[in-house]
Amino acid sequence: MNSQQTERDVSGWSSARLRQLLLGVRVDGPPGVCHVTDVAKLEGDASINNRKGKLIFFYEWQLRANWLGTSCGGVKFRGSVEVANLSDENDMDELDISVSLGKDQPNTPLLELMKTRGVQEVRRALGDYVTQLKSEFSQGMILPTTNEPKAPPPEEKRNPVQTSRTQISSTPKCSPCPAPCAAGVRISTCGFNLKETFRTTPEELYRTFTNQEFVQVFSRSAAAVDAQRGGRFQMMDGNVSGEFTQLVPYQHIEMRWRFRTWPGAHYANVSLQLVDGGDETELLMECRGVPLGEEDTTREGWTRFYFQAIKQTFGY
Repeated sequence: MNSQQTERDVSGWSSARLRQLLLGVRVDGPPGVCHVTDVAKLEGDASINNRKGKLIFFYEWQLRANWLGTSCGGVKFRGSVEVANLSDENDMDELDISVSLGKDQPNTPLLELMKTRGVQEVRRALGDYVTQLKSEFSQGMILPTTNEPKAPPPEEKRNPVQTSRTQISSTPKCSPCPAPCAAGVRISTCGFNLKETFRTTPEELYRTFTNQEFVQVFSRSAAAVDAQRGGRFQMMDGNVSGEFTQLVPYQHIEMRWRFRTWPGAHYANVSLQLVDGGDETELLMECRGVPLGEEDTTREGWTRFYFQAIKQTFGY
């Protein structure tokens, strides 16, 4: 890949963020209350291109969302709002936002409420998407020029592994004696190593694992993430939880990690090392303390619900 030009497909992130922002649209006034209930149509794509240090954002979306209005008397009305030209070629005030009532719905002052304040809120939500698109992804896409010093390479913990997109240690590493957990129960444990390559920078990949909004997007569920030493996290509907034990920004993440069905108070120790490869980042994962018999499930879970989900969502 040309070192002076990179391109990132951010359609997955954009789709999830647009839905989240639109579902937060709510307006109220003398006629009653209206809010967006679902996004029925969301078609388009988005990408970022770095050409010799200049960032160019491309996005083009067509969308339709449904809204529900409730009058002061408790009568409910349904309608839709459509945007046909959310694009990098149009400013926010140039967006064509149309609001209508559903078929066979009687006329109501709630329609005017949506055409005025509702349209303003939809426009604001779409503007927030564009702002966040540029702020969230700009830093990782900016390449140093020939006159700028490059950041020092992170220290690497190199293990003898073969090169491939996904690597798994050939044999499980089991503890010679049972490991105690906080509840006083001693269990036998295993461990494994994984290696994955992502088409992104260490900075972006680090944020993906430690930023609550990013975690919620790729896991497609609510999450709580406190990215500091001793900070707790919970995700995937509470099935995964743990605590950060060491954070070296853009280089290294260590955590105590557990799955809900494991023996009470037992955690595995997970280490994620981010190795800058220029146009891509190698992630070296070491997982120790997995309950014996849970190794395959845990390894598959990290591969599918972390690594593959991140690639499919953000285009890494």
